[in-house]
Amino acid sequence: MSNTRIERDSMGELQVPAEALYGAQTQRAVDNFPISRQRMPAQFIRALLLAKAAAARANVQLEQITQVQGEAIVAAVEQLLAGDFMQHFPVDVFQTGSGTSSNMNANEVIATLASRIAGDQVNPNDHVNCGQSSNDIIPTTIHVSAALALHEQLLPALQHLVGIIETKAVQVHAFVKTGRTHLMDAMPVRMSQVLAGWAQQIKASIGHLRDTLPALQALAQGGTAVGTGINAHPQFSVLFSRQLSELTRVDFVPGDNLFALIGSQDTAVAVSGQLKATAVALMKIANDLRWMNSGPLAGLGEIELEGLQPGSSIMPGKVNPVIPEATAMVAAQVIGNDATITVAGQSGNFELNVMLPVIARNLLESIELMANASRLLADKAIASFKVNEPKLKEALARNPILVTALNPIIGYQKAAEIAKTAYKQGRPIIDVALEHTELSRTRLEVLLDPEKLTAGGI
Repeated sequence: MSNTRIERDSMGELQVPAEALYGAQTQRAVDNFPISRQRMPAQFIRALLLAKAAAARANVQLEQITQVQGEAIVAAVEQLLAGDFMQHFPVDVFQTGSGTSSNMNANEVIATLASRIAGDQVNPNDHVNCGQSSNDIIPTTIHVSAALALHEQLLPALQHLVGIIETKAVQVHAFVKTGRTHLMDAMPVRMSQVLAGWAQQIKASIGHLRDTLPALQALAQGGTAVGTGINAHPQFSVLFSRQLSELTRVDFVPGDNLFALIGSQDTAVAVSGQLKATAVALMKIANDLRWMNSGPLAGLGEIELEGLQPGSSIMPGKVNPVIPEATAMVAAQVIGNDATITVAGQSGNFELNVMLPVIARNLLESIELMANASRLLADKAIASFKVNEPKLKEALARNPILVTALNPIIGYQKAAEIAKTAYKQGRPIIDVALEHTELSRTRLEVLLDPEKLTAGGI
């Protein structure tokens, strides 16, 4: 009994695995692109399947396919989404730049299942792909998959991170620590002020990402091969967006200019830029946590992160800041993905961008990585760290920069002399200031009170 079957397409016959739902064009892509062994992301394939269902519904309404064919296509999509659908999508990310191979992969798989359901032939091109081409369905799927991933994954994860940071800020408000600029001692800050800064960074990222959603939710569908809409019903793009919105519960609309959405990937580049900015914010927070946790004896030792695993295969008892490190690596990957998307985005030659699959892959990877890392950073680093109050107080007591508070009274030059003396002698600033000014200890204690200094002012 053979483990292959013969399939035919416009280029001739080809052997395909006997049990495969896909056909000849998918097999040609598998044979032609043995490059990375990376398939298109599951979020992308899910969005592509939903788009096919929306197209079928719209085409039934427009009488472009029969109701039996349309219902069978929708049922096939539902069957795929209810199971392990990725086993049917083996095409490599690094394929034809239009994503035609992935489009035909979906068309063939859906057509096979739909034919079984309908008891009649459902054609991959004429029925499943009706009113579409790879040139508009793949850009549409990039937008849909990214919009859904932002709504479902990243934005909720970032909101969770903000919530955890703000809760922790309330818990650590009483603690005052040495501020640092250029990694050098600076004026004191409250721990809550540090965390409030982090929270604001993430809030700003959420706002910027939300600002990209209207553009992401505007779709290329209906432009077909070059943007003119050839072979698509004039009402197809409107009905398609309406049906897709019902399926996803996200409002999608036809783009204002389909030539722009097919010929360029400017929206994806813009979204990636905001993802990069979010990655930069996450890396800043992760590195602050690593520095504050450093030591515990020879570093800053201001906080103690939750111990999650042994930190060394040779040094017993060592525990490392693994979650901030993982987050920083995620941020580095997202920054690299943005560089790829930027290069790919400028590959819009005339009426089509020809790096669509790699744009989709990198965009969705960035969203997923940061969603997962944000939740881990919130739950396993920020929510659970402990403050080392004795270490904070020890550093504050010896911080000569507190003398800045005396500038309005004794002048910058005199204050600088006192600070240098305190540094040189390794003595508390209040003792040196008492010797070199006419201010009483009581007055100096008020002026140099770290908690008062965190409030600013004169």
